[in-house]
Amino acid sequence: MEGFPGFDCDEAATCPPLVQRMSNDRIGSSFRDPSGFLFRKDGRIQRQINRSYGDDYDLLMSSGLYDSLTDKGWLIRHAEVQIEEQTSAYRIIQPEQVSYISYPYEWSFSQLKDAALLTMDIQIEALKHGMHLKDASAYNIQFHSGRPVLIDTLSFERYEQGKPWQAYKQFCQHFLAPLALAAFADFRLLRLLQTFIDGIPLDLTSRMLPRRTWLRYPLLAHIHLHARAQRKYENVGKDRQASVQASLRASQIEGLMISLRDAVRSLVWKNAISEWGDYYQDTNYADESMEHKERLISTLLRDHKPNAAPTLADFGANTGRFSRIASGEGYFVLAHDIDAIAVDKNYRESVERSERSILPLLQDLTSPSPAIGWANQERMSFAERNKVDVGMALALIHHICIANNVPMKMAAKFFSSLCGMLIIEFVPKSDSQVARLLATREDIFPDYHEDGFEDAFRRYFKILTAEKLRGSERTLYLLERRPEAVN
Repeated sequence: MEGFPGFDCDEAATCPPLVQRMSNDRIGSSFRDPSGFLFRKDGRIQRQINRSYGDDYDLLMSSGLYDSLTDKGWLIRHAEVQIEEQTSAYRIIQPEQVSYISYPYEWSFSQLKDAALLTMDIQIEALKHGMHLKDASAYNIQFHSGRPVLIDTLSFERYEQGKPWQAYKQFCQHFLAPLALAAFADFRLLRLLQTFIDGIPLDLTSRMLPRRTWLRYPLLAHIHLHARAQRKYENVGKDRQASVQASLRASQIEGLMISLRDAVRSLVWKNAISEWGDYYQDTNYADESMEHKERLISTLLRDHKPNAAPTLADFGANTGRFSRIASGEGYFVLAHDIDAIAVDKNYRESVERSERSILPLLQDLTSPSPAIGWANQERMSFAERNKVDVGMALALIHHICIANNVPMKMAAKFFSSLCGMLIIEFVPKSDSQVARLLATREDIFPDYHEDGFEDAFRRYFKILTAEKLRGSERTLYLLERRPEAVN
């Protein structure tokens, strides 16, 4: 599949034009791994494997590990390509292109848990073939064709008997710590992954977890005691720290892996009732209105399909009702929503249905994911990655403009920067959902009406269609971005 904009130093995706790159089309963020780097050629991402990694790469391919992992769908497939005047390269590979690059702080609890379990399964499988993971970064996992997959081919190295697993701390900080915090403290603490790009520190995690977690052996061993050991030996050499880890391994690295996998598997997020998680059961839509809306959206998506493989962003997807309509019409759908419970429900339903073209993601449009990391280039912003063919903003504009005080003109400009076409639903003040927002605050929105909406959006879009939803005062619009509005 042709890649969708977005990458980081360990990712396999088509490189977007907005990204700053180094000379020779080397991707600017691909600088941390001495084993190789990513670069762009003919609109595709390829990976150079340096000679220093040659022996490990050959072992990966000859040991049967690559075949085992790719057959299971755990590792992204690649093809070797011809080396052209790159004397420093041992091999050049072209990975299967990933549809969209997302980040751990945009995942729901179940997504992060599945990514953690996959990492452990890969590690255990690698040990059977004489290798192991030299890192355990959550950023090495992406959701591709509906399932998590490891995208960093260079993550493996030969396992030396008795050698401690150097990625143990990284796994705990990237996976176990945030999952434990979500399960035992507050699911909103998953957002700390955006602040702590190298994973949530274990000492901080230990302090935030409730006392009862000290009685759970996996969390006691892998977080609380692990954090104490880190503090005790933070000023000593790596050899001493390795011996501390060895004691945690219970003499067998595979035992450590199984313990970690069991620790992750035991974590359960007991969902609280969210404001919008049951939106479709708490709405003023009549059956006639909902059916009309579904038919109308399906027709618009089918009749105005921009190309053979279009991308669509459902900016307020909730649990994915309309995302699935778009998927059924042949779109690859980014199902964004601010509600963590709704996103988690959407993801779990996608897994149960074995859906391949819907990616549920956690996203707050009023404070979208920024560009972060070294020189603000390691992790791309939401806006850089979401240049889509079609956007959908259904029952959303009142949350943006009224709940968050965003002027209508600014909302229109924002959407024009993201999508070529936009299906958007205007919800008037007479609607019960808007009345719900205004019930406890002053109405300071004199321009929030249909004429004001059309005036604001006409600055950036052409209005192609506008149709009232039957049995409702809402209006569904199809808009096309004006060429002069392209940022």
